[in-house]
Amino acid sequence: MITEVIELNKENIKNKIYTIRGQKVMLDFQLAEIYGYTTKAFNQQVQRNIDKFDDDFRFQLTIEEYHFLRSQFVTLEIQGRGKYSKYLPYAFTESGIYMLMTVLKGDLAVK
Repeated sequence: MITEVIELNKENIKNKIYTIRGQKVMLDFQLAEIYGYTTKAFNQQVQRNIDKFDDDFRFQLTIEEYHFLRSQFVTLEIQGRGKYSKYLPYAFTESGIYMLMTVLKGDLAVK
């Protein structure tokens, strides 16, 4: 668990919203940071509650989508092993983000 509080403001959140497959989404590693989790712990919490996440709540990026995002946003880095994770990130739709609020139990997530 991460205990450091990041400053959330409209611009900070807006910069973490991407349009992928015609949907506005946020990526798992950025949501993990907001909610005070490591990406691995965040995704483990989701997996433990996967029955609550309908297919339209989240999806995993393809390698092409990930490379396109990285080419568009130089600062987009996946947290994990070394500089980049060996796993492709998950994208959470608005419904998926609402569902996260019911399954995440960390201190920052509750706040």
